[in-house]
Amino acid sequence: MDGTAARKFMVDGQLAPNKVTDKALLAAMGRIARESFVPAAARARAYADADAPLLNGRAMMQPMVLARLVQALAPRLGEQALVVGAATGYSAAVLADLGAMVTALEADAVLLAQARLALPGAVPGAQPVLAEGPLSAGWPATAPYRVILLDGAVPALPATLAEQLAEGGRMAGILAPPGRMPHGFLARRIAGALDVAPLFDATAPALPGFARTPDFVL
Repeated sequence: MDGTAARKFMVDGQLAPNKVTDKALLAAMGRIARESFVPAAARARAYADADAPLLNGRAMMQPMVLARLVQALAPRLGEQALVVGAATGYSAAVLADLGAMVTALEADAVLLAQARLALPGAVPGAQPVLAEGPLSAGWPATAPYRVILLDGAVPALPATLAEQLAEGGRMAGILAPPGRMPHGFLARRIAGALDVAPLFDATAPALPGFARTPDFVL
């Protein structure tokens, strides 16, 4: 695989034509070797316009969907960020490349082991901090966060994660309520309340460990 050519094709053919306009984000995703974050057997699918398979039944979010969520979050230099369901660390690498101070939370030790191998060569600056624990609990040790990315789909927006969002902070991911169209969302904490808005219709791999009982309904 020619990774450089594949990344250029991804940026030019998948991201730019689908409303991803942030130049720094396009540059980050054009730099980071996505194939390093998938198992060797799946590297040919790393840049497909689809979710990429990982180990233990998990998958990496489609490039365009991830890019649009990160663009909506608009991470700024030095902001404290949490990636929930970071898997092998690709989305954490993208946020770190954009200057965020990233905690990458994952419950699967096998996926975290691959993240430990892939991340050091992917991000030239500050490395994401890897944390192991249940996804639905978030990571209160370094809260509150200005940015929270759910790296996959959940059936409802969890109150526990919303409580770890700083005033003025943003959270984005894919909501997949049973019986309804999955869609991206952006939530903001404004004056102590959570304002949640839909972004675009999209599917994503389900994140494990999230209950179907809604805490917030959109």
